[in-house]
Amino acid sequence: MLDGAEHLHDIEAYQQAGGYAQLKAARSIEPGTLIDDIKASGIRGRGGAGFPTGLKLSFIPKVDKPKYVVCNADESEPCTFKDREIIERLPHLLIEGCMIAAHAIGAQYAFIYIRGEYLEPFEILRDAAEQARAAGLIGVDGTPSLVIHRGAGAYICGEETALLSSLNGYRGQPTVKPPFPAVSGLYELPTLVNNVETLASLPRILEIGAATFAAAGVQGPGPASGTGTRVMSLSGHVNKPGNYELTIGTPLRELIMEHGGGVPGGRAIKAVIPGGSSTPVLTAIVAEDILMDYKSMADAGTMFGSGSVIVIDDRTCMAQLALRVAEFYKHESCGKCTPCREGTKWVVDLLARIVGGTGKPGDVDLLYEVNGRIMGKCLCPLGEAMAMPVRSYIEKFRSDFDRYLEPGFVPPDDSPMKIVAKLAVEHYDHAKPGVNWMGKLTRADLGQTGVPAALAGSTTDSGTLS
Repeated sequence: MLDGAEHLHDIEAYQQAGGYAQLKAARSIEPGTLIDDIKASGIRGRGGAGFPTGLKLSFIPKVDKPKYVVCNADESEPCTFKDREIIERLPHLLIEGCMIAAHAIGAQYAFIYIRGEYLEPFEILRDAAEQARAAGLIGVDGTPSLVIHRGAGAYICGEETALLSSLNGYRGQPTVKPPFPAVSGLYELPTLVNNVETLASLPRILEIGAATFAAAGVQGPGPASGTGTRVMSLSGHVNKPGNYELTIGTPLRELIMEHGGGVPGGRAIKAVIPGGSSTPVLTAIVAEDILMDYKSMADAGTMFGSGSVIVIDDRTCMAQLALRVAEFYKHESCGKCTPCREGTKWVVDLLARIVGGTGKPGDVDLLYEVNGRIMGKCLCPLGEAMAMPVRSYIEKFRSDFDRYLEPGFVPPDDSPMKIVAKLAVEHYDHAKPGVNWMGKLTRADLGQTGVPAALAGSTTDSGTLS
């Protein structure tokens, strides 16, 4: 997908490289046949849940009423940046994929809901859409129209019902399912919601054929299979962070050591987050041999998720990382449901108390229990997106939490833990819910790179976990 895609913003260059040929071909195919081809490819959603794409297309009812395609480009999962690169380098590929999906379900409108902070990608997409319109490919002579909509920066709008609420003009908050968007989505009409990479994969499936696409990756029955390639966002403690498009089923070790160049200074890997900050962590031993596919990740008790791989070296304190992750989800909770609104605050307060050196005996067990009580009780996955990783950090790295409760434990003066402990006690402002306490760091607290020294164990190529 990303190979040789440096100068394809211009529609003429894109068409010379074969662009829009698959859209023209798709429009001559009966929609049901097109959906069958996508099913046969075995492609699963690339946004997080991994739901079979062809099956989702088939859920759109064949009724005589307007239908919509909505592309979820609200990429906000910490350390996930693949969709941005696809948009910046291949805007026409995404537009072509949206139009193929629109033909498959009989939609006359497609929407791309893009993260509000992605101003440059938004402008690139807008220009590409104008070119496609001028070329008569979209929005003319009965062809579906495309609307590009900027969000306002809320992470929660990555959840499909919250996204649709925002697109409808309401507050971006999740709604109860059922009804599902396929039946009652945008404007209470049938709506297909898919991720950027998923839709951008459709032209490739038509170009090489469903059987060829399915032959790449992991073969298996039903949803256990994972076919084609996937763009992996690699960050954390690696020498060469970035996006790497690899065949599903590639060893995780290959991504980190060969493509990512290994860990700086040759340090040991302590853990790996395999699918974005919301997924349970893998220990170094498990990460050594695991394959990057849906079934292997599920068997290891985690998820393929958004395709964001975060490498954590042996200097990192998992209790600090848990606090950083929990603070992000607390800040991004929409507050609609009590388990998430109150649960995320409880978790952050407990972690701040533990890491701040004022923890009490039993706090780690209480922290684990509170996260467990959030699981399965929220309106949307956001609460679990915090609870699952934090519980996994405790399960696999319990000593990183317990040592803060040991009598006389004092982090060494040169330890990142010292700074976090000080900040947790002195700077965390409980009077202002939703304010990120790390925003109160002074220049003296920062390392030479401008990255908080306290978070040396959770940095990425573009900053910190949040």
